[in-house]
Amino acid sequence: MKKNTTGQSNSGFSETGLRRMRDVLARHVESGKIPGLVALVSRYGETHVEAIGTMRHDGGSPMRRDTIFRMASTSKPVAIAAAMILLDECRLRLDDLVETWLPELANRRVLKRIDGPLDDTVPARRPITVRDLLTSTFGLGMDMTSLGTPIMGAIFEQGLTPNLPEPMPDPDEWMRRLGALPLMYQPGERWQYHISNDLLGVLVARVTGQSFETFLRERIFDPLGMKDTGFHVPANKIDRLPPLYTPDPQTGEFIVWDESKGGRHSQPPVFQGGGGGLVSTVDDYHTYFQMLLNHGMHGGERILSRPAVELMTTNRLTTEQQAARNAMAANNVHVSFGQGQHGGWGMGMAVRTYRGDYAPIGQFGWDGGSGTSTYADPDNQLTGILLTQVGMSTADSARVIHDFWTMVYQATED
Repeated sequence: MKKNTTGQSNSGFSETGLRRMRDVLARHVESGKIPGLVALVSRYGETHVEAIGTMRHDGGSPMRRDTIFRMASTSKPVAIAAAMILLDECRLRLDDLVETWLPELANRRVLKRIDGPLDDTVPARRPITVRDLLTSTFGLGMDMTSLGTPIMGAIFEQGLTPNLPEPMPDPDEWMRRLGALPLMYQPGERWQYHISNDLLGVLVARVTGQSFETFLRERIFDPLGMKDTGFHVPANKIDRLPPLYTPDPQTGEFIVWDESKGGRHSQPPVFQGGGGGLVSTVDDYHTYFQMLLNHGMHGGERILSRPAVELMTTNRLTTEQQAARNAMAANNVHVSFGQGQHGGWGMGMAVRTYRGDYAPIGQFGWDGGSGTSTYADPDNQLTGILLTQVGMSTADSARVIHDFWTMVYQATED
């Protein structure tokens, strides 16, 4: 057990605080809105796990510590590590032009107006760089404030996002479709969500000549012992994957969005999406975030350089970009249920730049639309992970996530 700065030995959490946390999480499950969840908190080498409820909404197997969950957008903070390794090895540079490997993105056109017709464009002022992809500022993204515009319609129609019932096409076809669209904003101008993270997976595969998953497995998952993390769940583990529910927003009735056996995670996907495709467990994610808290080290092995970790976990947005990101979160709070109001963005993850709730400035990580939340906090040397099987079609899993973080921080003891 590590000592804190005052020299007192402690466990990092109060027993009372942890009991309160369990009670609050149990209350959400007992409400009938959340069939089950697994939560992990860790501090000063002490780890505490709660597995509450059942895998299915009508009962069945209990949740277990090794239950496998669809990580959704909490894939982003993990998948980004592949690109950071390539930076560490100078196989990519921050200001390399991506068209070297992604020729589909050469000679971009940019919409004159975000809500304008797709052919009303001007030439891009400059080419797209690796830095633009890493910081989610390359010019295209899932902008929930622009729903109903022709460009957002085209993104959905072309199957460029994983939120649709149809699976995404293979990477080359996905790139062809992406390359046929104009950009929404000039490269480097505006932070935009999600698409850049899927694009990075294609870039990594083309730079390395390996599939995105193979590179992640060889360089991140295997060295960290993340044995249950990948883009699908093999048949011998499928019993550990619950169904994913998206409750009816009107009635709250549990609708199965993705079944376990025969569902979209039961086979290797055609598109390995760094933006939202991973499945994992609390322990695998804990190991990864602990490596980030350890400045890139795992045991005696270096996974990422210290500067790479610092680059990922430090706000990269300008004041103007931050204003747009804040507006997107705050004006969208009725849709996002309050997720995403952290101020900054590093690479592949949010970085808190102001204190809006119990978590301090500098906390980094992200949330997922499948009811997942994964963050680490360098100031408190704390990691927290909450995984559910309830998508955010209603506010239920978001409320558990908010309550979980309140409870994590009220339980910290120094």
